[in-house]
Amino acid sequence: QVQLVESGGGLVQAGGSLRLSCAASGRTLSSYTMGWFRQAPGKEREFVATISRNGVITDYADSVKGRFTISREYAKNTVYLQMNNLKPEDTAVYYCAASTKVVVTRQYAEYNYWGQGTQVTVSS
Repeated sequence: QVQLVESGGGLVQAGGSLRLSCAASGRTLSSYTMGWFRQAPGKEREFVATISRNGVITDYADSVKGRFTISREYAKNTVYLQMNNLKPEDTAVYYCAASTKVVVTRQYAEYNYWGQGTQVTVSS
């Protein structure tokens, strides 16, 4: 079993940047497909980005493509989400998740482990 802890959220003005981190303990993250999801108030949790076990394959929601980058650092057992050109509609709680699926997936139900979330607020 793996435990995930997100950090790096905060308040930023529109057009600004943040980097979220997801640190793991218990097992190495190289055993998992990793993903980031977000949930805004009153809305369902939605897919943001995913990265394969070997870091070669990534996939992004259309709403963040070209602005967000997911990456992983094996030595630190950490996954990152670099968020640039942030918009007010990016405001949400961001969750890191780990999936035992071999291939990348956008499906919420295919992620087995979740962090507690970190708040990102983008002001206009």
